[in-house]
Amino acid sequence: MKNSSRIAVGVAGAVAGYLATFVLLSLFDFGNRADPITSGLLGLFVYSPIGAIAGAVFANWLVRRSGEDAGSGSVAGNSLKSLGVVVLLCVAGIGIYIAYAYATATPWLNRNGGNPLLVFEVRFPAGVTVPTSDKGITIELQTDLNTMPGEVTPAAFYRDGDQPVIAGEVELAFRTSHRQLAVNVEGQPNRIYPIDLTARAPHTPEFGTWRRLADGSEIRYRAKWPGKT
Repeated sequence: MKNSSRIAVGVAGAVAGYLATFVLLSLFDFGNRADPITSGLLGLFVYSPIGAIAGAVFANWLVRRSGEDAGSGSVAGNSLKSLGVVVLLCVAGIGIYIAYAYATATPWLNRNGGNPLLVFEVRFPAGVTVPTSDKGITIELQTDLNTMPGEVTPAAFYRDGDQPVIAGEVELAFRTSHRQLAVNVEGQPNRIYPIDLTARAPHTPEFGTWRRLADGSEIRYRAKWPGKT
């Protein structure tokens, strides 16, 4: 058996020894019942690691005793190598978890400040009258995490043939794929437009395609990140 295989056997023995020790401690209710938290911590970080060491040594001893690789290192040496691999795997796992936890600790899209924007245009059916200023138009981004008031940009209003088009923007503060834009024009029914962006809402320089509601109105939009056009 190759030395790397012996180390792998030792790693398996260490994991089995850790788990077996922890299970046995739990089954026999080992520790101070009046202080179960301390008992649990001792089991996790003291007694179970001792079981892991015993498991690694025992596994390497069994392989050594089989006589298949008498010249591939001592039991103690290979056990130490196996435990070293286990420690490295644990450190790597903890590091990955910490990195993931840090990245997802808050759902903010841009924790460094300067939130991206949802830039949108709404095209109304022919014959619908809309204000030529921001008076009488209310915009609100609704998500499962927050609501955010938006603003229209009257200078960007235009007509597409006989259809009026309004334009505006609203901040995208959080990572979530559950977004919708409420557009309320005074004297008209409230319109809710689903916003089909991924949770991270990557920057796009061009508007997407028009998306139609049942009433004939349409919306198109894009995500605009700070420093980009």
